Amino acid sequence: MKSLYVLFKPKSSPAKIYFPADRRASPDESHFISLIHACKDTVSLRLVHAHILRRGVLSSRVAAQLVSCSSLLKSPDYSLSIFRNSEERNPFVFNALIRGLTENARFECSVRHFILMLRLGVKPDRLTFPFVLKSNSKLGFRWLGRALHAATLKNFVDCDSFVRVSLVDMYARTRQLNHAFQVFEESPERIKKESILLWNVLVNGYCRAKDMQMATTLFRSMPERNSGSWSTLIKGYVDNGELNRAKQLFELMPEKNVVSWTTLINGFSQTGDYETAISTYFEMLEKGLKPNEYTVAAVLSACSKSGALGSGIRIHGYILDNGIKLDRAIGTSLLDMYAKCGEVDCAATVFSNMNHKDIRSWTAMIQGWALHGRFHQAIQCFRQMMYSGEKPDEVVFLAVLTACLNSGEVDLGLNFFDSMRLDYAIEPTLKHYVLVVDLLGRAGKLDEAHELVEYMPINPDLTTWAALYRACKAHKSDRRTDIVLQNLLELDPELRGSYIFLDKTHAAKGKYQDVEKRRLSLQKKVKERSMGCSYIELDCQLNKFAADDYTHKQAQEIRLKLEGIISLAIERGYIPGADWSIHDIEEEEKESVTGIHSEKLALTLGLLRTAPGTTIRIIKNLRICGDCHSLMKYVSKISQRGILLRDARQFHHFKDGSCSCGDYW
Repeated sequence: MKSLYVLFKPKSSPAKIYFPADRRASPDESHFISLIHACKDTVSLRLVHAHILRRGVLSSRVAAQLVSCSSLLKSPDYSLSIFRNSEERNPFVFNALIRGLTENARFECSVRHFILMLRLGVKPDRLTFPFVLKSNSKLGFRWLGRALHAATLKNFVDCDSFVRVSLVDMYARTRQLNHAFQVFEESPERIKKESILLWNVLVNGYCRAKDMQMATTLFRSMPERNSGSWSTLIKGYVDNGELNRAKQLFELMPEKNVVSWTTLINGFSQTGDYETAISTYFEMLEKGLKPNEYTVAAVLSACSKSGALGSGIRIHGYILDNGIKLDRAIGTSLLDMYAKCGEVDCAATVFSNMNHKDIRSWTAMIQGWALHGRFHQAIQCFRQMMYSGEKPDEVVFLAVLTACLNSGEVDLGLNFFDSMRLDYAIEPTLKHYVLVVDLLGRAGKLDEAHELVEYMPINPDLTTWAALYRACKAHKSDRRTDIVLQNLLELDPELRGSYIFLDKTHAAKGKYQDVEKRRLSLQKKVKERSMGCSYIELDCQLNKFAADDYTHKQAQEIRLKLEGIISLAIERGYIPGADWSIHDIEEEEKESVTGIHSEKLALTLGLLRTAPGTTIRIIKNLRICGDCHSLMKYVSKISQRGILLRDARQFHHFKDGSCSCGDYW
């Protein structure tokens, strides 16, 4: 019976609060303040508030506690209502309100009430300024920052350590490091010696400004350092792309804590070193440290980007074993990992088990269905989000339009596109227009697609014209293809992909001499290239390949096996290099056109290392080219295996010689 109780346990109701039955017994302020602190939700707080009003004990002290509690419960509007109906407005009430508004990201409102405080003649104190300064840090008003600084001097609180730290932080965050350093330098020696936080915020300011030399100098000059000091400088190196320096500093850190580990994991993940990010996480566990929600979110992000499903499952197991709640951050990261690793049904299970869902959770789930071409589930999820009262934003509409595109639902996609402006007052971005151009193009509505590109209110970029080109090529509209080519080259001759775009056009027509000439021109013009790469996880170990990459320890076996695969595919009708169709001009130049693309190498390793019948999962950071796509279809039929490949656009489910995308991607 215990298991049935767990399964059918009723939802928790607001905590019951008992008041004295005898109306004549008038509880004092302390009693009501203790009741206020006991409230776990706004329903309970309102009950206490009502009883306070009935007993007539709404003093400024009680009002301040009500404001503070409602702010902690994320109800700033209720805090404002309490404040407006409070007869006595003294520094305690104002401080509670300004702090609450700041902590609920109501920064403008916080500043306005500080100004109201001055107009009413209420004198701000040392507890007022830190939060109004923080609000201005977020707003970024330099003139207001200087005025607030003057106010701290006028009220003789500028030498308070908390106020001093807030001043330095405010100047640093509003990109006035000269003023931040001046305030720091003019601080009393007592504060400099006692307040490590004062040093930390200044170091952080220089890190944010990418002045790592000054940040390091300050760090070395500190009379004392704490874990926050080390983590701040490590994060600075990470954010500036100096991961080796960050790792060295991390190794020198006397006491490593969860913040420093998380900073390092996040840094490796953000710079594309997913294998190191994941291994660093498990190393942290071996050291006996317990990850927090940010650690888990960071490592799950690395898993989702690289397709490390096995590692993601291990992390999920750790979450369950240690009773970590699936809150918004962890739940969203977990479902995103499952969806992007090819297990969208597992993602849906995680989503359904989340007690609290926000816009990011809904977006991740809709996007997950969309990536897998599960149109009906994506639209159903969108409708459930609407019924829940969550308002869609521009990112949600990107996910919905992607679902329509991958399923060829043109009319519904256009309806959603129009609904953005008409129903939700959301102006479409360039990304939305590119999706609609792709949507129209896929359906063969080339006139409408071309007209949209010509008359859209945003200047079309290379990606927009590339979407139209894909459609023209797919539907064999040569005349329109030539027009699109001219528009691409008129954008900017230096743009990546313009020359390689023509390369593939000439190659398709057999003009290989022109191809080689343009190849030399391209090599001179393109200065920076982000290499295309593919990932395949085997036995919980991540394997990464680049084009023509034979650095893997099984390189010789991979090369021989791939030659055999291609030979078998040719016997079945595969023509190597026959389909040079461009699928993302900006991306395709990042891999050699005639070389062995990374996904072929990942596929070969998967065939070598997995048992017959096992589905092979590959993640590629760019869009798969036509040649590789063609080979994948042949291999799926020859090997009688499923191949699941996620590229920059969607999932491709290869089975028995065909692909779920219908050869349009």
